[in-house]
Amino acid sequence: MASHQELKRFRANLADELHSAALYETLTKVEKDDTRKAVFAELATSEREHAKVWAAKLKANGAQVSSGRLSIKTRIMRGAIHLFGVSFVLPTLAAAEYADRDKYFGQPDAGQMSADEHHHANVVQAMAQGDDAKKMSKGAQIASAESWHKGVSSGNDLRAAVLGANDGLVSNFCLIMGVAGAGTGNKAILLTAFAGLVAGACSMALGEWLSVTNARELATTQIAKEADELEHSPESEEHELSLIYRSKGLDADEAKRVASQMMRDKDKALDTLTREELGLDPAELGGNPWSAAGVSFCLFSLGAIFPAMPFLWAQGTSSVVQSVVASTIGLAAIGVFTSLFNGRSAMFSAVRQVGIGLVAAAFTFGVGHLLGVSLS
Repeated sequence: MASHQELKRFRANLADELHSAALYETLTKVEKDDTRKAVFAELATSEREHAKVWAAKLKANGAQVSSGRLSIKTRIMRGAIHLFGVSFVLPTLAAAEYADRDKYFGQPDAGQMSADEHHHANVVQAMAQGDDAKKMSKGAQIASAESWHKGVSSGNDLRAAVLGANDGLVSNFCLIMGVAGAGTGNKAILLTAFAGLVAGACSMALGEWLSVTNARELATTQIAKEADELEHSPESEEHELSLIYRSKGLDADEAKRVASQMMRDKDKALDTLTREELGLDPAELGGNPWSAAGVSFCLFSLGAIFPAMPFLWAQGTSSVVQSVVASTIGLAAIGVFTSLFNGRSAMFSAVRQVGIGLVAAAFTFGVGHLLGVSLS
């Protein structure tokens, strides 16, 4: 008979496989491209086969097997796929697969499943990166995959949306609680909340605009410098192209031949050097700064509205309590969404998010109260 710890591992593995299978099945239904649809269907079938293995192990040990009811995390991801589409959610799924590719390492009873998970991670990573992934070196692919863990700048729209809304909610919640703690009236609190919303949203938007604009300007400068080197030092650039193709597995003679042929078309040579040497996509260059600023403004504002709404219809202590309740609900929802990225359970992430948010708000309320008393 398996030990309690082993049964716990079997259940965790089963839950993970059912979660992945459900997501891939949803992607299969939503995806319009037949080739990608077939890939998602194959991944879903593989995950279902893995799930059967762990379910069989549980049954063999007389343990209860999950009924297959979807978790909150799975329901949210499936809803996001239907609502926003495949491309919006795929980077999050790719990051999760990349992080979990070694989850069966050290589990001798996992068999072929460990190799399968590595294969799944590579497939989803390539699909998330698009066709350009085929042209990237292995090092560039790894760097790109690692960048998905860094937040907004990774191009992971779902994560960026959650973090943007979280910034607005927490900052305005704490600001409102600080002013409420000082004993000010509803009009002053609403004015403060509105000012905090506008100021914070503008700051976020400006910061995002500057970040994307600076990235684009830097990329443009680097590409221009590469073009100048290509024009004035073609031998050196041809040598670099040759090294790039050698790193992809070509022998020295073949790499030189391909590089020489590539140099006949300076535009293609520049495009290749830009992608391979600089790690830049000439078609994107970091995205549109105006759309990035607009999205940041809206997301911050969405989160900042939660703690302010109760002061529109309630007064005194009731308005403060309702603000805390509304903010708690918002924090819990954000915590559930963050569980999509951090590998924790939805309940743990929600409780942690609420706890940290309430502690911060209680601290600012106390500071506001002390200042209000001392200044009155």
